[in-house]
Amino acid sequence: MSARNILVINCGSSSLKFALINQAHSQPLLSGLAERLDSPEATLHWWRSSHIREHLALPGADHRIALEHLLPMINDACGGRLHGIGHRVVHGGEHFTQSCLIDDAALQAIRATVTLAPLHNPANLLGIETTLNLYPQLPQVAVFDTAFHQSMPEHAFRYALPEQLYREQGVRRYGFHGTSHRYVSQRAAEITGLAVGDSCWLTAHLGNGCSTCAVVDGQSRDTSMGLTPLEGLVMGTRSGDVDPNLHSHLARTLGWSLEDIERLLNHESGLLGLSGLSNDMRSLEQARSQGHRAATLAIEVFCYRLAKSLASLICALPRMDGVIFTGGIGENSPLVRGKTVFYLSLLGLSVDKVANARCVGGVTGEINPPAYPRILVIPTNEEKQIALDTLTLLNS
Repeated sequence: MSARNILVINCGSSSLKFALINQAHSQPLLSGLAERLDSPEATLHWWRSSHIREHLALPGADHRIALEHLLPMINDACGGRLHGIGHRVVHGGEHFTQSCLIDDAALQAIRATVTLAPLHNPANLLGIETTLNLYPQLPQVAVFDTAFHQSMPEHAFRYALPEQLYREQGVRRYGFHGTSHRYVSQRAAEITGLAVGDSCWLTAHLGNGCSTCAVVDGQSRDTSMGLTPLEGLVMGTRSGDVDPNLHSHLARTLGWSLEDIERLLNHESGLLGLSGLSNDMRSLEQARSQGHRAATLAIEVFCYRLAKSLASLICALPRMDGVIFTGGIGENSPLVRGKTVFYLSLLGLSVDKVANARCVGGVTGEINPPAYPRILVIPTNEEKQIALDTLTLLNS
């Protein structure tokens, strides 16, 4: 059977990321981003390699129009042979423990989780419904951020709340970034010669959204995010963990509404809130080098809270084969990796400065000194994992 072509789609409320993956190629045949959809500034960006980048203004375009413009390029890039479409879906609730072929029952179940992810799942559904209309005969697959974490034991995913809230409202810890945690932990086993089914990792996915995970024998045993992606680490604009009574405190003392507080915690906090400058770690590192006190503090808080999370997740491991850094920050910030590991020195972890500095810009490698516990930098590839899941279901 010849290598097959899979279109991977990641739909946001006003954006659409895509990648055309072929089994025989290490890089996407075509990838890009449609952004600012449903606005006069809507634009489609795409590239066929790292050196060939193009864009097209699509004033007022919605997701369907963006996909209709993509169709000729996709057909051209794959010679008219598209075999399936894989969709990233943020929340699968407890219904989905793995990726699935999309049918009426799956669509109904995804719609039922909208209350758990009101900012994400409606956009994911929009992408699915649009492509089902455009490609009605093509197999399509949903790959869930939450599915990987459905292997967590009950003592890890339950909140200390009345059981009725869990049984009737689904209030529990779900976790996110599962596709990334799964991919890098499997790659770590491959790189180190361990069996995926006999390996134990701490993984840190660090980007604008951040989470950690304890992976045992290829399964998630605990993770930092919870009911929503707000729980856990300090992130680009998200606060991560705060006192649960903060909501009532702000409402009582400042008269803030629930919407005001949600906006604060999700969009005005994290690195942006601490620094008063930016949610971009690159900008903060530059400001730190120039003596910017708030940027310096933001980085320190970010690394300290990350180290605390990784240390706590050791409770879920029978042993530790290594720590993995991934995501835009995890793959490209020697400063963040070094500071985080410094806080974990009691666990015997240490960073080799030369190796740490070398692992940026997509470079995979170990950054620990010889004879020290393993610390790996592994670029994530969620698009590839979604394509692999899609191919697996097509084969079955």
